[in-house]
Amino acid sequence: MKQFMLIFRNDFKSEFQQSPEQMQQVMTQWIDWLAGITAEGKMADNGNRLGSTGKTVRNELVTDGPFTEIKEIVGGYIIVHGNEVGEAVLIAQKCPILSLGGSVEVRNVVDINGNA
Repeated sequence: MKQFMLIFRNDFKSEFQQSPEQMQQVMTQWIDWLAGITAEGKMADNGNRLGSTGKTVRNELVTDGPFTEIKEIVGGYIIVHGNEVGEAVLIAQKCPILSLGGSVEVRNVVDINGNA
């Protein structure tokens, strides 16, 4: 089986606020979605959520980042198993981030030897 990385992106909106109930509902959707992928035996790596602070390195220049003036931010990722990209897309189409206006980028994982 091949591996595919699902990269979760969302528009940066500093004014976006959810009630505790809304946050719990979204978290439950994520837990259920990830549990379903795991139950199907398609979870290769449960990935991680990415924080909002960091640094950007360009040659010898180090700056603060990610930048809040960008339109989209990468919020996290998982790696799933699939026979082909269409199978990974079907998994991505059920991702809870889509209901929040976000997107999922699906990329094939290629090992250091060039094997996909």
